[in-house]
Amino acid sequence: MYNKILVPTDGSEFAKKAQKHALFLSKVSGAEIIAVSVTENNFVNGLPLDDEVYQLNQILKERSEENLKEFDELNEENLKITHVIREGSPAKVILEVAKEEEVDLIVMGSSGKSGFDRFIMGSVADKVVNSAKCAVLVVH
Repeated sequence: MYNKILVPTDGSEFAKKAQKHALFLSKVSGAEIIAVSVTENNFVNGLPLDDEVYQLNQILKERSEENLKEFDELNEENLKITHVIREGSPAKVILEVAKEEEVDLIVMGSSGKSGFDRFIMGSVADKVVNSAKCAVLVVH
């Protein structure tokens, strides 16, 4: 039923729950997993490009690599997982990668936000659910 499953990861507990679901679905369907970690560094745009900004970008990239490595550690069945690290707005990047890779399913964790925080910041999961051209499973 599924050939490619996209799994965004940010290292959160909700993302880890989604990863477990994706691994199960991959095992039963034979689908390839594409794990994406998005480095959101919008707050440094416009700042002078100096050593501190460079170091911060390196730290964010390393964190993305760690998130993907943690996902690999859950993969006890040695299923095929392809890593993607991108910079940008998480929802936008997730949707772009889903389109580029022609995925059949996006499995992602909910943000866990509610109330005022969700109203102000929005929810990545909400944006993806409302804009994706494929099926989306949101794990809470």
